[in-house]
Amino acid sequence: MKNKNVNAANALSASRLIFLPVLFLFVFLDMRISFLIGYILLGSTDFFDGKVARKFNQVTELGKSLDSIADLVFYLSTAFFLYRLYPEYILPNQYLLFSFFSVLFISFVVSTIWCGKPIMMHTNILRFNAVLIYFLVVSSYFVDTTYFVALILIIYLIGFIEEILIFVRYGQVDPDTTSIFKLMR
Repeated sequence: MKNKNVNAANALSASRLIFLPVLFLFVFLDMRISFLIGYILLGSTDFFDGKVARKFNQVTELGKSLDSIADLVFYLSTAFFLYRLYPEYILPNQYLLFSFFSVLFISFVVSTIWCGKPIMMHTNILRFNAVLIYFLVVSSYFVDTTYFVALILIIYLIGFIEEILIFVRYGQVDPDTTSIFKLMR
């Protein structure tokens, strides 16, 4: 009998975790072009894993969890990558960055209290921000992205506050819930 958890969508999500150490190696060796190419390839798996899962009916609970874990690790690593490669864009936004990590932590605490486990939602705001992060890293190679970093952190704050409100008001919901407004209907 075929295991439904072994599928292309889950392999794409897992690849973000498996190959992430290569990006760290490129950063530590200051191999910026290799890092940029690797980041573009790995980051694209975040887009394709969900598309593949829906198109080929490969949506699984394991896949949703794996995608969330891969997203969290990948995007937290991205904060380190940006700090290491482009501190001049990050340091002016250090208070927003601290606020981001604080609200992210609070969202995990709230989801653990209200739902019994830490949950990372895939709301429209957070999905949109994942795309912005992807373009931020690529753009940072070419232009000053100090204000772009600030914009992304502000949008993340809004997204995680929405996530906290969802947990408080509705408890455990599907992590793919698109917004609090959809739940209110």
